[in-house]
Amino acid sequence: MTDNINIQMELEQPNGIEKIKTGIPGLDHITAGGLPKGRSTLLVGSSGSCKTLLSIQYLVEGIKFYNDCGVFVTFEETPADIIRNMRSFGWDLAGLVEAKKLAFVDVSPDPGGEVDVAGFFDLNALLARIEYAVASVVGEHKRVVVDSVSALFSQFDNTSLVRRELFRITAGLKMMGATSLITAERTEEYGNISRFDVEEFVSDNVIVLRHVLDEEKRRRTIEVLKFRGTTHQNGEYPFTTSSHGIDVMPLSAMTLEMQSSDVRISSGNMDLDTMCGGGFFRDSILLASGATGTGKTLLVTTFMNDGCQKNERSLVFAFEESRSQLTRNATGWGIDFESFEKKGLLKIVCTYPEISSLADHLLRMKEIIEEFEPARIAVDSMSALERVSTGKAFREFVIGLTSFIKTKQIVGLFTATAQSLLGGPSITEHHISTITDSIILLRYVELMGEMRRGITVLKMRGSMHEKTFREYTIDAEGMHIGDAFRNVGGILAGSPHQFLANEQHKMGDMFGV
Repeated sequence: MTDNINIQMELEQPNGIEKIKTGIPGLDHITAGGLPKGRSTLLVGSSGSCKTLLSIQYLVEGIKFYNDCGVFVTFEETPADIIRNMRSFGWDLAGLVEAKKLAFVDVSPDPGGEVDVAGFFDLNALLARIEYAVASVVGEHKRVVVDSVSALFSQFDNTSLVRRELFRITAGLKMMGATSLITAERTEEYGNISRFDVEEFVSDNVIVLRHVLDEEKRRRTIEVLKFRGTTHQNGEYPFTTSSHGIDVMPLSAMTLEMQSSDVRISSGNMDLDTMCGGGFFRDSILLASGATGTGKTLLVTTFMNDGCQKNERSLVFAFEESRSQLTRNATGWGIDFESFEKKGLLKIVCTYPEISSLADHLLRMKEIIEEFEPARIAVDSMSALERVSTGKAFREFVIGLTSFIKTKQIVGLFTATAQSLLGGPSITEHHISTITDSIILLRYVELMGEMRRGITVLKMRGSMHEKTFREYTIDAEGMHIGDAFRNVGGILAGSPHQFLANEQHKMGDMFGV
C-alpha cells in the first residue's frame, strides 16, 4: 500500500521527480536542480575525496537557506569530533543541535569495547533510532546522511547479505520521507564503484567523488553517475574546498550570455590604442604573448597605471614576481604603485603557482575579485599556471576565470611567455587564443646583427586594427612604439629577414607594383 502511495505521489509531480536543492555551489547545476526528493543517493569516494565534508555541507546549507532539518548518522567519527572539525568552515553544528534543526545518531565504535562480529549491528534498532532522530528535528524537508555504510558492513563478507541490508536501510529512509545521502568507500579512483560491488545497484542515485593524482598533481572531481528516472549533467567536474566548504565548478554552467560593451578604455599607451582601433573594449579579455624580456609586465604596469589614474580599481595577480619586485619595476618607469595601494585603487596579489591546485587558485581569485570589485584585472603570467597543471585542468581554469570576468564586464589582460626566444607559438595560445578577444604579440627581431623588438595586434574581436609589425623600444619612461618595419618578413614565424633591393623588385613585379 505504501509503495503504491509513493508511486502515485511521484506520478503527480508535474515534471516527474521533484528535487530539493543541496545549496552547494555548482552541485545543483550538475544535478539539474538538486537531489531527488524522498530518495537515497549513494556518495562514493576514496580516502580524502571529501565525502563527509560534502555530506555535512548538504545538511548545513539545507538548514541555512531552505529551512530544512537534518540527521547525521555516524559509524566512524564521534559527533564531538565532527562538531569540532567542522568549526573551521564556520559551521556551528552544536548550535543547530540545540535549535532542534540537526540531530546526530552516534553508532561510532567504542574505543575500549570489543567487537561482536555475530551481532554487533541490529538494523531494526538502528532504523528506529534514525526515525526517532528524524521526528525530533523541525524543518520543511528531512535530510539524512549515513556515514558510512562501508563501516557498517565491514564485518560482512557475504555480498548478498550486504545488498539485502542496504536495501532495508534505503527503504526505511524512504518510508520516513527523507532525502538521504549514504556514503561509501572505494579503493580505486577509476575501478569498482564501491567496495562490495552491490551498493550502486541498490541505490536510486550514485555520485562519485575522485581525488586523482594526475601528472604529480592532485585534482578533485565529482560525477553524477546515475539519477534514476531524472536528468543530470554527464561527465566529471572539478571541485575544490575553501573556508566555506565545497565549491563545484561546472563548465556547462558558463553560458555565453555576457553583455557586450562598445565602451573603449586605454591601454595606457596611446600608440598601442591606435593599433587596437581606439583602445580595449570594456568587457574584453586580452592576451599579451612574447618571449622573456619583451615587455609583457611593462604592458601590465602601464595598463594598471592608466586605470588608477582614472580612479578605476585595478587588480594584479602575479605568479612569477613578488610584490616588491613589481613595485620596484614600476618605480623604475616612473609609476608609484605604493601610493595607489594606499588610496585603495590598486591591489597586488602574489602567489607561487605550486602552492595550490588550479581549482583552488580559481576559487581564491574569484573571492578576491568579488571583494575588491575591480574595473581592470591583470594576470601575470598564465604560463606559470600552465606549467603546474594538466592541459584539461588549465583549460577549465581559463574558461572559469574568463567567463567570470566577462560576466562582471571587467577588462582583463593576461600575459603568456612564448617558448621560442624569437617567436613561434606559445602553448598557452593554443589553449586560450579562441577564448580571448584580442592577442598582442611581442617579438624579438634580429636584423643585421642587431636585436630589436616588434609588436603587432594579431586579433581584435569586433574591431578593426592595424596589421603591421611596429618597432618599439623600452627605456626608463616605458614603452615607445614607433613606425612599422619596412621590407622585413618572417617576424611572426620567428625568422625575420630583410629584403634586399633585387628581392623588393621581384616582390613588386609579383604584385604588379
